[in-house]
Amino acid sequence: MVDAFCATWKLIDSQNFDDYMKALGVGFATRQVGNITKPTIVISQDGDKVVVKTLSTFRNTELSAKLGEEFDETTPDDRHVKSTFTMEGDTFVHVQKWDGKETRFVREIKDGKMVMMLTFEGVTAVRTYEKA
Repeated sequence: MVDAFCATWKLIDSQNFDDYMKALGVGFATRQVGNITKPTIVISQDGDKVVVKTLSTFRNTELSAKLGEEFDETTPDDRHVKSTFTMEGDTFVHVQKWDGKETRFVREIKDGKMVMMLTFEGVTAVRTYEKA
């Protein structure tokens, strides 16, 4: 279950995030902000729902849904997507779908840190978080 991910996580390392955002079609100015922003992610459970809050100086977001249940999401770069949270083995997966496209955020716990791989059309970014 998502229990292992339930914590407050602070970004400590980001690799290839600009290329990932570029692949998504994110504009230059928004990418610049995205590259310098060090978000904190708070993952919790509220009854049978998983809650993922992303807190930063740029924008705060909150997503809440049951595992496996599709929900509407507006991304920080203003895409309107259909999203789903699932557990695949020991990984917590967030899939966004829009206009026939798909991006995946795969989170796993490695050595007490949360490693998130963001993949879109063959471009992968890796963001590492530690407990705050």
